[in-house]
Amino acid sequence: MFAASGNKQYHIGLTKDQIGGYVIMPGDPGRVSKIAACLDNAEFVAQNREYTTYTGYLNGVKVSTTSTGIGGPSAAIAIEELIKLGAHTFIRVGTCGGMKLDVIGGDVVIATAAIRGDGTSREYLTPDYPAVADFTVVNALRQAAVANNLRHHLGVVQTKDSFYGETDPNSMPIANYLNERWQAYLKAGCLASEMEAAALFAVGLTRNVRVGCVLTSIWNIERAHAGLDNPEFHDSSRAITCAVEAIRQMIEDDKK
Repeated sequence: MFAASGNKQYHIGLTKDQIGGYVIMPGDPGRVSKIAACLDNAEFVAQNREYTTYTGYLNGVKVSTTSTGIGGPSAAIAIEELIKLGAHTFIRVGTCGGMKLDVIGGDVVIATAAIRGDGTSREYLTPDYPAVADFTVVNALRQAAVANNLRHHLGVVQTKDSFYGETDPNSMPIANYLNERWQAYLKAGCLASEMEAAALFAVGLTRNVRVGCVLTSIWNIERAHAGLDNPEFHDSSRAITCAVEAIRQMIEDDKK
């Protein structure tokens, strides 16, 4: 049904006819089929490197899900090429580590903005320009979380490039810098740490498309340090539900 027809994008291996205007973007290619199962009549359409895509329908409108791999560079490539094919609304569905103590494993985190600790967003925005999510997408995600009785948080997340710079900062030559910065983020109320949101928000701002982000908190490193109960949670279904229902609502709102 979603056959290729000219102008295939180099990295994602897709053409305009194969994708919808609304795209759900997990990092993990293995999560794409789980998202596709929430769409109507979803079909596998392409796979290249870290980019796997399925396309189906919600409320009669074509919707796709494309994986981005880990980190800002590959995520930016995916969204740039999807934009070239006509996509206009994006939701990242990912995982995070909680930072604020009340973000526990299994909670849903809806990012309103991202601290730009990555390198990719610097190729798009000046250092003093914030990486913020689109309000329409944030609001749709919040409404979906409430409607589905999902314990959730709205606020700022940290985007970084080094996973081990977060989880094992004292092993790094710049340990003092990493630890001081982390403490500053905690004092400012940062909810969680992840690896793609800032880059995706930066592309969205630059290309004038709507981008949001919903994350599953796997655990909380600060709760671990404090000796508090710290359950681990690896089921992404809550965040997926939140993203799918947010897209469904935006489709209906856009029709109006």
